[in-house]
Amino acid sequence: MSDSMPALLTSALTKTYGDRPALEPLDLQVQQGQHVALVGHNGSGKTTLLRMAAGLLDPTRGEVRIMGRSAGSLEARRALSWLSDSPTFYDDLSLWEHLEYVSRLHGVEQWQQRAEELLERLQLSARRDDIPTTFSRGLRQKSAIALGMARPFDVLLVDEPFVGLDANGKTTLLELLDEAAANGATLVVATHELTFVNKVGRLLALRDGAMVYDGSPADADVHALVLPA
Repeated sequence: MSDSMPALLTSALTKTYGDRPALEPLDLQVQQGQHVALVGHNGSGKTTLLRMAAGLLDPTRGEVRIMGRSAGSLEARRALSWLSDSPTFYDDLSLWEHLEYVSRLHGVEQWQQRAEELLERLQLSARRDDIPTTFSRGLRQKSAIALGMARPFDVLLVDEPFVGLDANGKTTLLELLDEAAANGATLVVATHELTFVNKVGRLLALRDGAMVYDGSPADADVHALVLPA
């Protein structure tokens, strides 16, 4: 892929439910290697945008492309790792088995070393043989982070990753995001965590489905941007 090709591209991307717009027509480009924070009040359209980019939700109109490929296509899914705010797991697989499945699915060799590292850093080593569907909210979130980071990706989409995490989890996630960025990944993270917002180069804000800010976090009143109209 050409470095000039956007990592994320939307063209008149729109989502409506009945006559209620969840996302107004949106034209957006996120270049490869950019690190973007996405903010907005609950119901502003953040999750809708990210789920369409991840190929999990069909647009009403318009399109979204990941590394030049249609969202949801095999090529786009291969390039993209998605961390949901409500992760799901298989009912009959342990955490370690989840890590093996995801790693092998994406052709990761020597996956055990990376899996062990992630479990240790996220303080999950003692739960490796347990079933994640039985975990608390915080442990489920940590498990989802481990799975999302265990596989290779060019683009990382993350929806409210800090909710439910303890102090160690937040610190480790920030470190993992920094490492992904240093390795050249494109990051788009929906969050109100100012520690992350203040270190990215670009801030996007949605309000009632419309983009109301696109610029530097240094020039923005983040608290005002997350308030509903």
